Amino acid sequence: MISPAGPEAPGGPVHLVPMRRRHLRSVLKIEHQVYPRPWSLSLFLGELALRNSRHYVVARVDGAVVGYAGLMLSLDEAHVTTIAVDPAWQKHGIGSRLMINLNHAALAWGAQHMTLEVRVSNTAAQHMYARFGFETEGVRKNYYAESGEDALIMWVHYIGGEHHLCRIAAIEAGIGGETVDETGERD
Repeated sequence: MISPAGPEAPGGPVHLVPMRRRHLRSVLKIEHQVYPRPWSLSLFLGELALRNSRHYVVARVDGAVVGYAGLMLSLDEAHVTTIAVDPAWQKHGIGSRLMINLNHAALAWGAQHMTLEVRVSNTAAQHMYARFGFETEGVRKNYYAESGEDALIMWVHYIGGEHHLCRIAAIEAGIGGETVDETGERD
């Protein structure tokens, strides 16, 4: 596995591409590293088959999958179903690049609001989501079956509004290195 090329940014461009079946071996490897109860191959295949209501993307550096994210779309809402970054690539802007892509995809699909669940113990993720304008609006008790841990329900509203679009542009401008978005989901 290649490793990050420094504290600010990856050595080469980060390519964001639509998740395909060929990426799933790498996706599952990351999934098993970061989640106590990882998704199965069949679950990912099922999600990828729902092309009319799902958006899944992988982040690649030098051809290696270093992160991935997914979105479920319903009416004017977009639900972040998953986001993960290889532990060796965390703190290099990969998660932010993925969240920016999800935001663009949600807008392209006509969503106005985004939501997600996050473990109450995962303060690093909560801080990242807050940077993107997400605020806690509820708690799902015992959401994570393997541990009984609660999940915070976070929302960001009016993602097409000028304030939110300026926030996303500022985050994007602050990420070091080059991002090549090949998903076709730019607004």
